[in-house]
Amino acid sequence: MLKHRGFPGRLPGTDFQFTVRRANPKGATPLKARVRHADRRPADRMADAAFLEALWDHFGEEPFVRGNLDAGRLGWLFGREVVPAEDPFDSESYDALLRIDTDVARAAFPEVFGP
Repeated sequence: MLKHRGFPGRLPGTDFQFTVRRANPKGATPLKARVRHADRRPADRMADAAFLEALWDHFGEEPFVRGNLDAGRLGWLFGREVVPAEDPFDSESYDALLRIDTDVARAAFPEVFGP
């Protein structure tokens, strides 16, 4: 499992996790899109925005390896702002390639990208 050096481990001052410390011996947790309801707590929306901003700052528009990025946190963005960058895509692989769908991400999180 690739560890993304310099990537924040969590949202500062909270327990919202962005990375995992070690690989699961049974394999990576499968990535699946999680439904974001309009009535989510502001703290959850803030964590999504901070995670997307960290992804953008670290990787930009380039494809990136899933590595030690937390599957639960990725799930809130997966299938919308973060999409597979390879075909076929293995959602249970730490080596799976992902990328940010810039147009969708800018529309959903304008505060991350600015004017």
